[in-house]
Amino acid sequence: MKNEKKIFPVTGMSCTACAVSVESILKAQNGILLASVNYSDNTVMVEFNPALVSPTQMKQAVQSVGYDLQISETKTPRQIDEERNAKLAKAKTNVIYSLLLTLPVVIIAMFFHHQTETQRWILLLLTGVILFYFGKDFFIQAYQKGKRFQTNMDTLVALSTGIAFLFSFFNTVYPQFLISRGFEPQLYFESAAVIVSFILLGKYLEEKAKHRSAEAIKKLINLQPNTITVIRNGNEVTISIKEILCGETIVVKPGERIAVDGTVIGGESFLDESMLTGESLPVLKKSGEKVYAGTLNQKGSLQIEALQIGEETLLAHIIRQVQEAQSSKAPVQKLVDKIASVFVPVVVITAILAFVLWIAIGGTTYFIQAVTSMITVLIIACPCALGLATPTALMVGIGKGAQNGILIKDAESLEKAHKMNALILDKTGTITEGNPKVVEVVWQKGKLNKNDLENILFSIESKSEHPLASAIVNHFTTEAHKKIEVDSFESVTGKGVIASSGGIKYFIGNEVFLFQNNILVDDELQHRAAELKAEANSIIFFADEQQTLCLIAIADTVRETSKEAIHQLKKMGIKVFMLTGDNHQTAFAVAKKVGIDSFQSELLPSQKAEFVKQLQKEKNIVGMVGDGINDAQALTVADVSIAMGKGTDIAMDVAQVTLMKSDLFSIVKAITLSRATVKTIKQNLFWAFVYNIVLIPVAAGALYPFTGFQLDPMIAGISMAMSSVSVVSNSLRLKSLKLS
Repeated sequence: MKNEKKIFPVTGMSCTACAVSVESILKAQNGILLASVNYSDNTVMVEFNPALVSPTQMKQAVQSVGYDLQISETKTPRQIDEERNAKLAKAKTNVIYSLLLTLPVVIIAMFFHHQTETQRWILLLLTGVILFYFGKDFFIQAYQKGKRFQTNMDTLVALSTGIAFLFSFFNTVYPQFLISRGFEPQLYFESAAVIVSFILLGKYLEEKAKHRSAEAIKKLINLQPNTITVIRNGNEVTISIKEILCGETIVVKPGERIAVDGTVIGGESFLDESMLTGESLPVLKKSGEKVYAGTLNQKGSLQIEALQIGEETLLAHIIRQVQEAQSSKAPVQKLVDKIASVFVPVVVITAILAFVLWIAIGGTTYFIQAVTSMITVLIIACPCALGLATPTALMVGIGKGAQNGILIKDAESLEKAHKMNALILDKTGTITEGNPKVVEVVWQKGKLNKNDLENILFSIESKSEHPLASAIVNHFTTEAHKKIEVDSFESVTGKGVIASSGGIKYFIGNEVFLFQNNILVDDELQHRAAELKAEANSIIFFADEQQTLCLIAIADTVRETSKEAIHQLKKMGIKVFMLTGDNHQTAFAVAKKVGIDSFQSELLPSQKAEFVKQLQKEKNIVGMVGDGINDAQALTVADVSIAMGKGTDIAMDVAQVTLMKSDLFSIVKAITLSRATVKTIKQNLFWAFVYNIVLIPVAAGALYPFTGFQLDPMIAGISMAMSSVSVVSNSLRLKSLKLS
């Protein structure tokens, strides 16, 4: 039986460690060839042999480790979207109220060192609400993990905040226990409250990023219309897209999107195929030519024979590829979770050993010493610095990027961008402006009244529906140029227009069109036209019945900063490639102009994605920059995906980084920012971890036999707070980073 590949929603995951657990249990099942969890959208892509394993068996396996697999998803896209919105709203509510309750806790703890009994009970009540209502998921997940002898960041949070709360609770309810034994009953409510609030903030930002990433697939699906007009029994009938049959004749009216892949059997029209090719110029489609689902019909009406429908269309294939590409990128377990998975058991064992050793040394005489040592170890091991190490650097780095027009969606893109050594650029809208413009008008030498002729050209092209006509109209739209009366106008599809004004007939079109109307192009104009064509310009001639009057060169111009930005990227050690759906001559001219040695032309979206995969096979960390729907596939496959801000919403939703300024220098800035931010994160994690390595033994009483020094729990709390301050201060240095 043929292997199947499916994507299933997963519920119950709270961190990347959960994703690893789900992935591991599925890979262990007989008949499953591949299991790849995408924590960002809570799905898993499974390739399996249905003869050996069923979705029900997969569901049971996932349930055995505390999660669930939704194998019969019947919810509508709107219901799924409503659930996502509700989850995001809940995360936002939790962090807002948690921070509001934490504020008075911190104020009382920091400014009222000798709290009254009432103040202590206020601290207990507020902290209890923060931990066990707004932060209850940490404790639930830690309990679920503990039942299976596993740990993660939730374990660390629950353990440290729980111990701090219980110790403080005991000292609030029964302070005399420690006072009578010569110890001051310290409270650590503010530590527990701050930790939970900060980590809830991180969870909210994570959920917000996941919510944004889910929009890409929805927008791709919306490119296909819900209803379609077909000809049945000689009549036009509007039906649901689900009812269409292969071989039926479909009628596509102006302004409608095509719903199937098929062949034109009647009519002619220009189609906007930018969602496939990325090219801004609409393409003329006439009888016998292929059309694709999702493309937009502009002026004329078409009759199309449906050849591929539903899941067989190229659009459906792109959607499927984007989904699989997103799911295939199993998130690398974050460094903090890796540390926590080892760190938590070590801390617990150290705390227990400290207690046991003190009892073994001094018996019940040292009971308070043993308890204090155990509590101090657990407090000083509080993950506040570890928890702040990544989010603070990211928040400052992301803010710095936003100030410079660089919007960064997630930490993974930052982590990979600093290692990137290969960058792929789309041509249209990325290297070039993305809009055709008149770059040169060359008039025939001789006695010509140019101003009158420009008015005539402007007036004729104002009536034309040809895509290049708008570029000419925009070029001559000035106060000096005014419309004049055009007596007649005839559009010759695919060739040009014939019009008359003031009793004189005029022709606008290519050289072949002029030749067919017995008009020769002057040698000098022909020579200039050849030069301009070699520079990737489209050439249009304007003539009357006697002679060629001028040529107009139209091109999608290269951005002024593209060449220098590409030079800077090369200096940073990055190999630069250009991929485009445009023809070879245009691609060659643009690549030469901006200094790109490696390029490929006339590519479909799937071919761009394959090129990315090929570079990855050669051990490259690949970045992809694009601005259109046609780039979505390659963007999702790339290690680092970057969208131009003036491109399509879908490209920006898929991409991990969005450049609000359509300027390639922003990529140079983004890479510089990435390298600095990742360096800061590593510094933060190093010092946060070293802090624990050095101070945990001290907290356990390692120095007491030699110096008589025993770390007080209050000092442990201050030390923990100082480690957090050092992490935040180091992160804030990113604000002064110069990106240009």
